[in-house]
Amino acid sequence: MSALTVTLSRQLVLEIPMQAPDGAGGFARSWYTLGTLWAEVTAMTGRERDGGDVSVATSRFRITVRGAPVASSKRPAPGQRFRDGTRLFTIQSVSERDVQGRYLQCLAVEEVVT
Repeated sequence: MSALTVTLSRQLVLEIPMQAPDGAGGFARSWYTLGTLWAEVTAMTGRERDGGDVSVATSRFRITVRGAPVASSKRPAPGQRFRDGTRLFTIQSVSERDVQGRYLQCLAVEEVVT
């Protein structure tokens, strides 16, 4: 079995959603920064959906970061997102990428309106 080779060369901001009253009886969602993580971002699949006036391109990515304990704020979780400038990657799942737990594998989706 070969050794796992991971190159954490991309800096991503980890964000968590927060809800606050909007003053009209509802809630507004905003995003709070938890920190910055070094990552390896690998494109997996993509597709485009025609929505009439606009189309939405959806791409799936495997984002690898250093391992972190379950209770740590540095451990990504489903529902959170990574930000890379104006690009947003919504995290769908998180699992250990190697047996020792040195790395986490996040499956994420990026949607772009075209």
